[in-house]
Amino acid sequence: MAKLVSKVYSDALFETAREKGLEDVLMEEAEGLYEVFSSNGELLELLNHPKLVREEKLQMLKDIFEGRISQEWMGFLNTVVEKGRQKELLNIIRTFIRDTKEFKGIGTAHVESAVELRDEQKARLEQRLLETTSYVKFEMDYSVKPELIGGLVIRIGDRVVDSSVRTQLYEMKRELMKLQLV
Repeated sequence: MAKLVSKVYSDALFETAREKGLEDVLMEEAEGLYEVFSSNGELLELLNHPKLVREEKLQMLKDIFEGRISQEWMGFLNTVVEKGRQKELLNIIRTFIRDTKEFKGIGTAHVESAVELRDEQKARLEQRLLETTSYVKFEMDYSVKPELIGGLVIRIGDRVVDSSVRTQLYEMKRELMKLQLV
């Protein structure tokens, strides 16, 4: 249910952004708003507090954000609060960011390696991903996982390419286990 709510609200905002040609502006503001709301738990608690009436919540949003974000975002935040969907605010913003990046052809790749990759390796990897996918740009997220022993694990959306030594050893073990059982 929560995913459906966030998608419906995100789609509405995304359509507004496309109609007005504001994808970049609203995307940048969305990233800032996500940071503000995710790092200030008290703000979300206040927006969700049952003893605060809707008008107080709307005034609080106005006091904090008016003049700092676009009218589109101000109106959107007001709509979310008026409809009582503020509990889904982070999910809505996250979904909007993801959908806007997808529309712009920006992919996010999570790369795990056993050792830190050198800059030239990172550049070659990103170039290879651009050649083999439909994305025009990638946001790369690198992490080191020594337990992989060697190789890489690359995650793009729901796709995973696992060429780690750990996985290869596991597969070899499974194959050997099959042989012993026969």
